[in-house]
Amino acid sequence: MIKLHTNLGVISIELDHEKAPITAANFEQYVKDGFYNGVIFHRVINGFMIQGGGMTADMNEKETRAAIENEAHNGLSNDKYTIAMARTSDPHSASAQFFINTKDNHFLNHRAKELHGRNVVQEWGYA
Repeated sequence: MIKLHTNLGVISIELDHEKAPITAANFEQYVKDGFYNGVIFHRVINGFMIQGGGMTADMNEKETRAAIENEAHNGLSNDKYTIAMARTSDPHSASAQFFINTKDNHFLNHRAKELHGRNVVQEWGYA
């Protein structure tokens, strides 16, 4: 269990090493490196999510390691109080920034659907 200490209290984070091994190892390494010390939640959208893990208090973006492979196809959901990696529109762009869902955000879940006879994959999960 990872303990994230904030000015409003402690957030306990449990990572799923079985379903998201790359993501869990990446997050744990940033924790072990002290990368998240002194960063802020720089993006807060009421009724949606809080995002942090990459900006200092003076809004400077911290340099990160290389982006990781997207593991959104693992069956995990963006339920209230779950954590997910933040990324750009590039599905494989997550590095250090993460967000905590403050409501069920199922529209962010990975899904595939059949469209005109082709399997179209829609990867969501970025904030």
